[in-house]
Amino acid sequence: MEIASRPGWRRQTTRVIVGVCLATLLLGGISVSQTAKRRNDPDLPSAEFHITRLAFGTNRRANSRGFNTPMWAVDYPMAEVNFLPALSRLTNLSVAPAVEEDIRHFELTDERLFDYPFLWLQQPAAAGWNPTAGEAEALREYLARGGFLLVDDFHGESEYYAFRNSIARVFPDREIIEIPDNDPMMSIFFDLNDRLQIPGERHLTFGGGAAMSGPPHWLGIYDEKQRLIVGINYNIDMGDAWEHADDPYYPAPMTGQAYRLGVNYVIYAMTH
Repeated sequence: MEIASRPGWRRQTTRVIVGVCLATLLLGGISVSQTAKRRNDPDLPSAEFHITRLAFGTNRRANSRGFNTPMWAVDYPMAEVNFLPALSRLTNLSVAPAVEEDIRHFELTDERLFDYPFLWLQQPAAAGWNPTAGEAEALREYLARGGFLLVDDFHGESEYYAFRNSIARVFPDREIIEIPDNDPMMSIFFDLNDRLQIPGERHLTFGGGAAMSGPPHWLGIYDEKQRLIVGINYNIDMGDAWEHADDPYYPAPMTGQAYRLGVNYVIYAMTH
């Protein structure tokens, strides 16, 4: 696996206090007064923040608590059901309810996607995500206009190379690098000092130990202004930790890490 690093790279850390989150939501695109109106239109956001899943063609299916879903919807709906209320309690964000009609999913060529600044791509390698030229162009435009892509749940070198080849269709000239410790995303809400590995349920062995493909990597792709525009969880399964947050056998430290990481990604995405 080849991952670039920038040991000398520095950015001034930006801290966002809870009380100003709503005032700085530059990408939300709607005011509090508009929220109630938009709840009546399923094509528009019902709140400033939704978890919006990237839907794409795949022949693979997943079973999540009795829901048989395509692989891009793995961990649905319990990941959203558990994480979104926590995000609402911890911040002043206007967060969409964790109910089926408010859990959005769009293909890259769907223009409604531009109303939603946070896009979640699950299982890109196992599900065979391979954007067409048109989809790659749409994703470039989405990110250039201020959107944020979070990639989660792929493991091992073969899946890394598969994802790297797919994202290269979007950004052939941009590197995937390790997110440095002093990046604003690492401290914008929680201080993420410990890069504790977050396993999926399937990776847990007796006693709660993690048996995964390799060490965790918190990767990213940056734009020309050094803004993180793609967050990449490699050898990490944050969605599973959200899904199983209420399961007593899932280790609490890993659940906490997943929640802290998720909140930081969201606050960074909505303020940069």
